Amino acid sequence: MTHSNESSISISHVINGHRPELLAHYPVIHHQPIQWGEMDAFNHLNNVVYYRYAESARISYLQALGMFDGSMVTVLAQSNCQYLHPVTYPDTLLLGVRCKRLGNTSMAMEYSYYSTAQETVVATAEAVVVRLDNDGKDKLPWTAAERQQLLALEAEFGHIPEL
Repeated sequence: MTHSNESSISISHVINGHRPELLAHYPVIHHQPIQWGEMDAFNHLNNVVYYRYAESARISYLQALGMFDGSMVTVLAQSNCQYLHPVTYPDTLLLGVRCKRLGNTSMAMEYSYYSTAQETVVATAEAVVVRLDNDGKDKLPWTAAERQQLLALEAEFGHIPEL
């Protein structure tokens, strides 16, 4: 299965025709070049930028599922990031994103930030997204079709989310 748009790259063609083994079980890979202006005073990628990258990767994931068409309302309920190695310009990160746990109205997502310059995972993160009704007031369950589609995408890459 190949998913592509401007912000993510083809799943089957990540780096010179292959995806890093460390991202083998992530169904969506978001391609993120580092910009010079994202560096901080210590000459490494500012910690806040990792959260913006996770947001872009999350959107890529929902787009791959056909769930980000403007009609779905989600809210970020929780997020965290663990910084493993500093990232410096120039570099390109490949963010592997997948569903860790699929609840009735929520989804726990996990991310691996792979540095193409360092050829290793430089950060990991998790986030919980809650689905809301169109008014953004009440929680709305995932439909059976949405659950099936998400689980099929994850299974294609050898990953089974907790239910």
